[in-house]
Amino acid sequence: MKVLPYLDAPISQAEFAQIVGVSEARISQLVSEGVIVRGDTGHSWLLGYCERLRDQAAGRASSETGGLDLVQERAALAREQRLAQALKNAVARGEYAPIGALADVLGMASSAVVDRMDQFEGLLRKACPDLPEEARTIALVVMADARNEWIRSTAKLVDDRLTAMQSDAADIEEFAPDGEGFMA
Repeated sequence: MKVLPYLDAPISQAEFAQIVGVSEARISQLVSEGVIVRGDTGHSWLLGYCERLRDQAAGRASSETGGLDLVQERAALAREQRLAQALKNAVARGEYAPIGALADVLGMASSAVVDRMDQFEGLLRKACPDLPEEARTIALVVMADARNEWIRSTAKLVDDRLTAMQSDAADIEEFAPDGEGFMA
């Protein structure tokens, strides 16, 4: 390839800036980024500069230091879209539900179980009127312990799940614009 005579020798930053129509500061920045190498020919600088422009146009390089990297931005968008679709699919399959709805259902179920356990003493007296007081006390203590453990473990389960959900709050919050999270 034949090179123009004035590009076949080393060129100053000022001369190259004038040829490509940018500031000397921009050429200095390109030198510091390693796009062009001080002491190379004008032809080499032009090739490096054009390669950088092609990379920027194709989205393989940011337009300026600290600017957006199109490839990374597209990858981040694709990831977020994939997460959104995965969440929608999980909701459709019934694998996820709003935390508020699950808490309401769990609360109603727990309340029903506790109410039944609280009726145990009266039912025991009716069904077994001759049961010795010592046996009745043991049965009532066991039932009270079971009721209390039910309440404690249910509360712990909810707390553990909410803590786990808070660690994923950024992802979940994006998909719950009304502020209500989701729970697996």
